[in-house]
Amino acid sequence: MTRIKTSFILFCSILLLLQACKTQKSTTPTPKEPSEVAQVPQPERPEAPAEPQEIPTPLPVKDTVAVVEEIIEEPVNHPQADREFRAAWVATVANINWPSKPGLSVTEQQREAIALLDMLKKNNFNAVIFQVRPQADALYESELEPWSYYLTGKQGQAPEPFYDPLHFWIEAAHDRGLELHAWLNPYRAHHSSKEISEESVVKTNPELVVKLKNGMWWMDPAQEGTKQRSTAVVMDLIKRYDLDGIHFDDYFYPYDSYNNGEDFPDDKSWTAYQNTGGKLTRGDWRRYHVNDFIENLYKKIKAEKPAVKFGLSPFGIWRPGYPKSVTGYDQYDELYADAKLWLNKGWVDYYTPQLYWKINTEGQSFPVLLGWWGSQNFEERHLWPGINVGLGGDEKNIDETINQIMITRGMMPKNPGVVHWSIGPLVKHPELLKSISEGPYKKPALVPASPWLDNTAPESPVVVPVTEGQSIKITWVPPVNAEDGFKYVVYFKYGDTWSYKIFDRNTNETKFSQYVERKNGEKVFLEAVAVTTIDRTGNESAFQEILLNKKL
Repeated sequence: MTRIKTSFILFCSILLLLQACKTQKSTTPTPKEPSEVAQVPQPERPEAPAEPQEIPTPLPVKDTVAVVEEIIEEPVNHPQADREFRAAWVATVANINWPSKPGLSVTEQQREAIALLDMLKKNNFNAVIFQVRPQADALYESELEPWSYYLTGKQGQAPEPFYDPLHFWIEAAHDRGLELHAWLNPYRAHHSSKEISEESVVKTNPELVVKLKNGMWWMDPAQEGTKQRSTAVVMDLIKRYDLDGIHFDDYFYPYDSYNNGEDFPDDKSWTAYQNTGGKLTRGDWRRYHVNDFIENLYKKIKAEKPAVKFGLSPFGIWRPGYPKSVTGYDQYDELYADAKLWLNKGWVDYYTPQLYWKINTEGQSFPVLLGWWGSQNFEERHLWPGINVGLGGDEKNIDETINQIMITRGMMPKNPGVVHWSIGPLVKHPELLKSISEGPYKKPALVPASPWLDNTAPESPVVVPVTEGQSIKITWVPPVNAEDGFKYVVYFKYGDTWSYKIFDRNTNETKFSQYVERKNGEKVFLEAVAVTTIDRTGNESAFQEILLNKKL
């Protein structure tokens, strides 16, 4: 570690830089309140401050007193913020979570969205998985697919007055320090018996779809046109939106119950394959096309924007007997999803098997299944299981949820995390949410880093501590590269005890008391602080411990 003696002249210079950069930072737009229903503009990235033409007069010492005694670069055993993925699914299909019903006003839609995001931030979650394509439609402005029925009550009809819901959700989430992952259903063409619009894929590309006995329509995964369409939708999202992730759930080939227990009606494409001399069995042929889609899509995402994470959430059991005690549904033979292969090959950045069973459920035990999926994680991707928080808000079910979170921490200690199905029960059962936020989520946490995507540390912020009355104000100047400044961690030490706070991209200052008083009357002074930058893939900048002068 390196020790650096500082001087008041140095800090005057830093203060001047701070003032210039604060002017720059103020140009960053804040999210619109729900009452502002006009289109939310794309944010403009601030430009780097211009070089000063001359040195201004230093600020008076009586107004801002530098309190730095020493700076230690990368001290041994410096503190680190906790890391854990804490996400919730927000389902839009059938208006499960948002919006509460089709056709709400834009003001009401935005108000509901803000309420959900505020709840997540307040309770120390750090990510939201937002469904943007429930049935080959769009909860965002798209030239490829029609506006969603679940948004306006009519497929193809845009919000009025116009706004882009996905952009609104992204900006509002990022302003609260939350990642936003766009969740898509890759194959579902039409969900229910609602009217099929002329813009639906069922009408525009009938050759790609088949009808199921329950009234749904499904795109045929073995059709090249299906793969091309779903890939184009994902890549359009990647290119136009500031997303943190792309997310698929378990609906590959549909559950057989959707077709009254009968086989998927793909005789036309299967016969065409056979007529070309195809030798695969029907099951292997179906799995081949899903595998081909997943592998190629992962490669395309990494080629376009490597930092965007690709997550998959398959059914929680790969096959009965894996491991030996497991019984239940066989997704390999029924959904034609070789989910084990995708994890083995590392065609994902995070994996979220839907482990919706209880810890002591015979045949589908939560920790038994989690341990097996962990044994298949050859490429050491993130393994963040999906857990069912919809069991209820009584003490027994609250204990089940807390225990599953704690078990995941114990079994996945390097990069823990869970995804909560869904955000609805967290709203419905306040005691459940309170127990989570006052228990395992009591301290905020950063999303674990993804070093295979990027392991370059961002620039450190310029930190300026000054006294303000009985407080010490910590201000920091963001890195010149605005992309680096996704979050900031402020570490602070009273006596010998380090703590930390996590701040969003729009915050650049905080205050601390110069000392805290113990019950015996002893004063414990603020001894040191440090501020680090967190970039979009979770990398943290160098740690610079600033020792403070207590002689004020």
